[in-house]
Amino acid sequence: MRKFSEQESRCLTEVRCNCCGRKMMIRNGIVEEGCVCLNVPFGFFSEKDGQIHHFDLCEACYDRMIADFQIPVEMEEATELI
Repeated sequence: MRKFSEQESRCLTEVRCNCCGRKMMIRNGIVEEGCVCLNVPFGFFSEKDGQIHHFDLCEACYDRMIADFQIPVEMEEATELI
């Protein structure tokens, strides 16, 4: 769950993990820890047709979620960190 400032700049002020509720560290509008931000658009052939779900997960909740996957996530090393 993301909150933004009321100003024109809409600076990011708060991010909470939608799973555990933990408040993540934000400095100058930037999340300074592992965070997964998902925007899931549902289309045809879905019970959620036309909906877009937005949520954030802290790294610990993400790790718990993928630990239950039957097919492991694909991983690769980033060659450039921004």
